[in-house]
Amino acid sequence: MKNYELVLHRVEADLAAGRLRVGGRLPGERALAEQLGISRPSVREAVRVLEAMGVVRTATGSGPEAGTVIVAEPVSPLTAVLRLHLATNHLPMGDVVETRLLLESWAAREAAGRELGAGELKVAEELLDRMDDGGLSPEEFHLLDAEFHVALSGLAGNVLIAAVMASLRSAIHGYVLAAVPNLPDWEATVVGLRAEHRAILAAVRGGAAERAAELVAAHIRGFYRAAQLAGFGGGAAEAEDDDRADDQVE
Repeated sequence: MKNYELVLHRVEADLAAGRLRVGGRLPGERALAEQLGISRPSVREAVRVLEAMGVVRTATGSGPEAGTVIVAEPVSPLTAVLRLHLATNHLPMGDVVETRLLLESWAAREAAGRELGAGELKVAEELLDRMDDGGLSPEEFHLLDAEFHVALSGLAGNVLIAAVMASLRSAIHGYVLAAVPNLPDWEATVVGLRAEHRAILAAVRGGAAERAAELVAAHIRGFYRAAQLAGFGGGAAEAEDDDRADDQVE
């Protein structure tokens, strides 16, 4: 085991045992080096890895914000990794879309099955209201669109699913914008997306779990097919799913 991995395993064990919590501080560099019997440069390397992973935040000085603090923010590192893999074509767009379908359909189904208060739905509703602004540019609209899908997934009550969704949506935002010119009619597309979003949220609010899941799936597939994004095509099974969802909307 490499020296810096000793620090990673120590932090992992302390977090699992409750000896470290979010907001707590790691022992100082000298103390960790002495406790683990490794060099201080190895400790510094491990801390850099932890910071890149979004597990800690470091600050120099002697004030209350100084030191290495446990923060556990998984979204940023997940997003960075996904962006790199998408840029190098290591993650085919079709696989990314299918992952979104699995996660968002599950999340919509779970959210519809929960007892959600008005406060929990407020963020998603406000995002839909903001998307009704006719003066939004495609980039502004899709940024709000991304926030809506993340908010919708968050209603399922699963923190990890919400973090993965936030990373996926941020990672593919550039690809979505690049595909806008491929749409035959942007204005018509926006009208359709608004209606689909409203129908999805209404299904969640009304507790229609299967309908919510099917509407989300049809919504995602429909946009990617219309935008002609490389690596994603519609098959017969997908068309059947879309037809079923369309019948429910009608």
